[in-house]
Amino acid sequence: MTASAAGGFRRGYERFLEWVVSALMVVLAVEVTLGVVFRFSGHSLDWYDEVASVLLAWLTFYGAALASLKRAHIGCPELVDALPWRWRRAAGILVQLLVIAFFVLLGAVGAWIMPVLATDSLTSLPQVPMSVVQSVIPISAVLIVIAEALHLGDLLGRSEPPPAEAPAVSEALQ
Repeated sequence: MTASAAGGFRRGYERFLEWVVSALMVVLAVEVTLGVVFRFSGHSLDWYDEVASVLLAWLTFYGAALASLKRAHIGCPELVDALPWRWRRAAGILVQLLVIAFFVLLGAVGAWIMPVLATDSLTSLPQVPMSVVQSVIPISAVLIVIAEALHLGDLLGRSEPPPAEAPAVSEALQ
C-alpha cells in the first residue's frame, strides 16, 4: 500500500470510528434522557438502566479503538523518547507487536465465548441475546488491531526519525 493510499485509508477509518463513537454518544444521551423523563412522569422504563450500561460499555470499547488510532491512550514515553532513534523504533515495533498479539488473543477469546452466551439474554429485554451485547469485544479488538497495525506499518516504513522529531532527538543525545 502506498503512503497516500495508507493515509487515505487512515483518514477514512478515523472518520468511520468517529461516526460510530458519536452515534453511540447520541443514542446513550437520548436513552438516558428518556429514562429520566419517564421516571419523572411516574412510568419508569424497566430496561433503560441495563441498556445504558451496555451502551456505555460499547462507547468505551469503540472509543478505545478511536483513541488507539489517534495514539491518544495514556502513556509514559519519556524513557523511550530519550533513546536514540534506532532503539526507539525497535522498542515501538516490539510494543506494537505485543499490543497486537494481546488484542488478537482478546478478539479470539471474545469470538469463542459468543456461542456460549447465545442462550443468555438481557434481564430486562429477554429478546436481546447476550452474544449481541458481548459482540463488542471481538469487534473492537479487530478495530484496535487495525489501528495498531497502521502504526506498526508507519514504524516499519520509517528508517529515519520524522522531520518534526529530528531536533528533539539531537537534543536528547547531547
